[in-house]
Amino acid sequence: MIRVLVSDDNDIVREGVKQILSDTSDMLLAGEASNTSEAINEIGDNLYDVAVINVSLPDNGLDVLKQIKKNRPDLSVLALSAYPEDQFAARVLRAGADGYLTKSCSKTELLTAIRKVSLGKKYVSQSFAEKIAADLRGDTTDPPHVRLSNREFQVMNFIAAGETLKEIACSMSLSIKTVSTYRSRVLIKMKFKKNSEIIHYAIRYGLIQ
Repeated sequence: MIRVLVSDDNDIVREGVKQILSDTSDMLLAGEASNTSEAINEIGDNLYDVAVINVSLPDNGLDVLKQIKKNRPDLSVLALSAYPEDQFAARVLRAGADGYLTKSCSKTELLTAIRKVSLGKKYVSQSFAEKIAADLRGDTTDPPHVRLSNREFQVMNFIAAGETLKEIACSMSLSIKTVSTYRSRVLIKMKFKKNSEIIHYAIRYGLIQ
């Protein structure tokens, strides 16, 4: 029996995943969480085989993944996100996730992914696997934001969401000066001059909703 933790701040999404698991004979909903703090506490206090975690932007999802894998390296983590996999999946996998699915995935794909990561394997969709193969062959050109570090990427998305430097600093537990430095690096690497260009870019590439 695969013991699953489901963590998502959206009640409807969480209930949907719970219903899918309840109809599956080889899986057990062993716990749930409505935010990342609850998820970390649950994982620390209980034994799970797979954690299905909502990874949001511009939230601290990447940091949470790293913390979970640091605390429980044996736990398989399947990231569930509303954001396109071609824009975010690679970062999530590098941060420690064992699989990545968008919330538009089918019931069958969700169950397949849970079963695969529970065996210690990695899971990505067929289309993303093909993209990875194309990247390795040099057949594709990555968009500019791929060159950003995780911190720079987070700051860029906070800016795109309309957050001020003070608000970003509070959310990321950083000083305003540090956030300002990250913003400057983003502008340089992306060849932008102002925040409005960041917003337009993020909308174009589906990095904000």
